[in-house]
Amino acid sequence: MIATARTRALRAAVSAAAVVAIAGCGVVARGSSNVTLTVTRGFGAAQLGSVTAGRVTGSETVMGMLERSFRVSSSFSGGPVQSIDGLWGGSAGRDWSYYVNGVEGPVGASKTAVHGGDRIWWDLHDGGAAESIPAVVGSFPEPFVHGTGGRRLPTALECAGDVGAACKQVSGELAGLGVPVATQLFGTGSGTDSLTLLVGTWRDVHGALLAALIEHGPSASGVYARFAGVGGDLLQLLDPQGQVVRTLGAGAGLIAATASDSSQPTWLITGTDRAGVAAAAAALTPERLHDHFAVAVQGAAEIPVPLQARS
Repeated sequence: MIATARTRALRAAVSAAAVVAIAGCGVVARGSSNVTLTVTRGFGAAQLGSVTAGRVTGSETVMGMLERSFRVSSSFSGGPVQSIDGLWGGSAGRDWSYYVNGVEGPVGASKTAVHGGDRIWWDLHDGGAAESIPAVVGSFPEPFVHGTGGRRLPTALECAGDVGAACKQVSGELAGLGVPVATQLFGTGSGTDSLTLLVGTWRDVHGALLAALIEHGPSASGVYARFAGVGGDLLQLLDPQGQVVRTLGAGAGLIAATASDSSQPTWLITGTDRAGVAAAAAALTPERLHDHFAVAVQGAAEIPVPLQARS
């Protein structure tokens, strides 16, 4: 979906304020040439199908792979997808969106090349409170392993001083996946061509540039959760219309990703307190994040967001 002028302006302002601390254009992604294509609906709530291609040609596109694997309808050749396997978008505010390695497709699927290791994800969901959702966590360990556009990007880890154990857990998870991580001072900022993970309580991270998008709600960040209360000691979970459905207190955590118009995604492993950050760090695994746009955690339980409103 296309972001409104207000959303674009807010993201652009965040980009303009970013401090470039890690330079470099990335390196060509290495690893398996396997490409996975998954189709879901309802923000990943129900999987409709998944295929894996052992190899891809140099001319393969996201649309081409989709059309070879599913029944696809569009208004014109190469145009926006209207239906996949008979499930139609374009009504009741629902549209098809696609992500490559957890990053929203910046252009049409027919113009997006497929690279080795890519995880392509199509989802049909209600646009609701978010005109666009720039990044999701459900393709983890992407984009950290293969990056974006075939380039493996530098990864920066910034941890607040009071969450040392959670920081080590996040660093260990990435190291186990073969992801080189540069640890830097909290609040330094990693620039526009690096991936960043911020680890800390919401009191710690809320002043970060990309966290400002989350404070402005789903229309700015694409994240259907927000912190409230004194110093962020409450975590409010939202429905697709941006309404609060559930509120979590002590020990609640959140794993979410967002991006501004000109930057790579920033991931937040945060919580209402240190216990919440620890719970979020423990949930940073492919199994617990699988097919979720963002995940709230309470103890050992993960809660995908957005939530559906109670009837």
